[in-house]
Order: sequence, then structure tokens, then C-alpha cells
Amino acid sequence: MGGHVGGRWLDTAPAYGLGHAEELVGRALADLPEPDRPYLFTKTGLVWNEGDDRTGPPHRIVRPDIVRGELEASLRRLRVDHIDLYQVHWPDTGEVFVYGADGTASGAATPLEEYWQVMADLKKEGKVRAIGLSNHDVAQLTAAEQIAHVDAIQPPFSAINRSSAPEIAWAKDNGTGVIAYSPLQSGLLTGAFTADRKLSADDWRSGHPDFTTNLSANLALVEALRPIAARHEVSVAGVALSWATAWPGVTGAIVGARTVAQIDGWIGASALELTATDLADITTALTETGAGTGPANT
Repeated sequence: MGGHVGGRWLDTAPAYGLGHAEELVGRALADLPEPDRPYLFTKTGLVWNEGDDRTGPPHRIVRPDIVRGELEASLRRLRVDHIDLYQVHWPDTGEVFVYGADGTASGAATPLEEYWQVMADLKKEGKVRAIGLSNHDVAQLTAAEQIAHVDAIQPPFSAINRSSAPEIAWAKDNGTGVIAYSPLQSGLLTGAFTADRKLSADDWRSGHPDFTTNLSANLALVEALRPIAARHEVSVAGVALSWATAWPGVTGAIVGARTVAQIDGWIGASALELTATDLADITTALTETGAGTGPANT
């Protein structure tokens, strides 16, 4: 998204479509003059081999050789000479993995200190402008900060999933940006999801508590957001997004969409400022419905 509709960056990753998403972004932006391009954010640490089952999940491996190899591949796919924000997708889990045709197998988890040092080196080399950590906890963020400044974090955060509040507070105290992902909780906070909607068996949401045992509480929260949306003449999604970005320490939010109509439903949230009354009403709704986890306010 460009600045024309309120977006200032594109966040992608090699794991999205196993390279396909980055290729699409690279083609889409190839003819845009540099001043008109959004900032490009991508990630490292979710990898696959060409012979892997493409329906299975990528491997959470953050070896230094993989970080460097993935960066070069991302630069090629995105058709750029640097990445504006390069992020570690997940901590290393120590899976046995062979990277490349002549790579070596390793089953030991790479210590955070090792992969974060490589990220810091890439920043010094100018191949990335800023470095970040996604899905890392406070202890891991604190350890990384001893090596090099954590420019940004990317935690899941929404009115339903508020469990990353400690990481956001850490970021606020350490001058670190926060890019919240899943602020609409995979569609639950759009206002379009209903109790009688049937999800297909291969949809991961069909077995997730947010869409099963906790669905009633979550939809009750959505109903409580409707009067606030009406007051501002915006969508429920716009209110949910504005709430997430109003949380102290949150810099911005990444929102997924499959259609232009979905984007039109929430893009105006960047200009919406919830009032103290709005925020108090949402806190009350979170408390009374029991929706989600984490603190209802700061």
C-alpha cells in the first residue's frame, strides 16, 4: 500500500507462499519511483527446502548462514538493494535442517545471541536499515538489547488477544517500535463474522478456541463495539484497529485483506481517534463479556 490510502509500508516474508509473496511485491513495485514506494519489511527464520511438502509448515531455524542466505534471496525477489526493516520471524526451535544443496544438518537451537549478532552485522553493512524481532518474549528482547538495539518488535495484539502487553510495555520503555499483527483477530473483529458461519475443515480457525468455545464472548464484544462504530460513522473493524493502535507503545498495525472491499472497510482507521469515553466503553465491554486474554487497559 502506498501513502495514497493511508498505508506507509508493506510487510511480507519468504514463508508467505514460499517466496511467492515477495515476488509479487517485487513485480508490483518495480516500476514505481523510489519516492513513491512504501517501506519494505520482511523476515527471516521460517525456511524450507525445495523438496519439502509445500502443504506443511516451514521450519523455525535462525542459523547465521540461513539468515544471510535468506536476506540475499529476499533482495532478489523484492528487486531492491536493501530491506527497510528485517525481522526474525520466530525464535529458533532447533529442528534438524539442511539448508541448500551443500548445507550442513543441525538439530541444535541457535542461541538468540548468535542470530541477533548477525542481524546487527547486516544493519552495519547497510543491507538492512532496521532490525526487529517478531514473537519474542520480554526475556529474549532484553537479551537481544544487550547486543544491539531492537528497532522494532512484531507481536500479535488485538482487543481479543492482549497477551503481548508485557512485550509492548518493554518496547515503550526501550524506545522500540511496535507493529501489531492480527489486530482483527483473523476476521473476528471485522463485524462480519457470525455464530452460524461454517468454516471448512481445512481452515485452521475451525478448531481454534477463539472460533469455538470462546466464540460467544468474542461476538458479544463485537456487538459492544457497534455503537462506538456508529458514533464515528466507521466500521467495527475501524474501531478495533484504532483501539489496538491507541494502546500505549503501539506504533502501527498490520492488517490482512483478501479483497479491495475489505481494505475499504478499515483503511480509514488511521484517521480515527477514539475518545476517552470510547476507550472506557471498550474496557467495560472487555470486562463484562470476558472476551480474550490479557489486561483490558493499561
